[in-house]
Amino acid sequence: MARILTREDKEFIWKAGDLHTNFGVIKEKDIQTNNPKSNTGKEFLAYEATFSDLLRYINRGPATITPKDAAYICYYTGVNKNSKVLDAGAGCGILSASLGKIAKEVVSYEINPEFLKVAQKNLDFLSVNNVTLKNKDIYEGIEEGDLDVVTLDLPEPWRVYKYLNRLKEGGWLVTYLPTIVQVMTAVDESSKNNLLHVKTIELLEREWHVEGRKVRPKSAMIAHTAFLSFFRKI
Repeated sequence: MARILTREDKEFIWKAGDLHTNFGVIKEKDIQTNNPKSNTGKEFLAYEATFSDLLRYINRGPATITPKDAAYICYYTGVNKNSKVLDAGAGCGILSASLGKIAKEVVSYEINPEFLKVAQKNLDFLSVNNVTLKNKDIYEGIEEGDLDVVTLDLPEPWRVYKYLNRLKEGGWLVTYLPTIVQVMTAVDESSKNNLLHVKTIELLEREWHVEGRKVRPKSAMIAHTAFLSFFRKI
């Protein structure tokens, strides 16, 4: 079980063995306690790592979806323990892993074999074992059927619409696109393919600094990452 250790605004992740830090070495047997000390006598706070903690330490490699967007997709589509999901454009695997933590089964297509290696390494690190990665171009078709949700992190998602007979009636399609011009085409083409456009959003995340009476928004924020468009199969 992974653990997070912190000291003086520094954070370290541990999974096995002794932990070497700039504050000294912490023995494996001591890491299991709440306040382990290093060989130099420095004390740390320690606690069990959650899925969101582990996400900060994955190999990001290719451009990837952000946690704020992945979380909203999971919430809005209502993915649950019985859901079967198809994800395309796996990248480094953040979205497929996030879906896999909730869904019954996730299949993720990726045409770049190097990205697949990164994604599989991250899935292993996150201990997500219900995601199947395939080196496949979704523009050429979908093998799976009876799907509850399809997510497309692709430049031309409308090229997949003709294959969405594999999506259940009432099932969700989500597209993840960086430009509004792409969104316009995705929405225009949807009505021709038995898809109902529900909404398009962008999510902006601004963190605040809170220290006693000193309260202000932090200067850096996670602003536009991409547009999320949600469709229902009709």
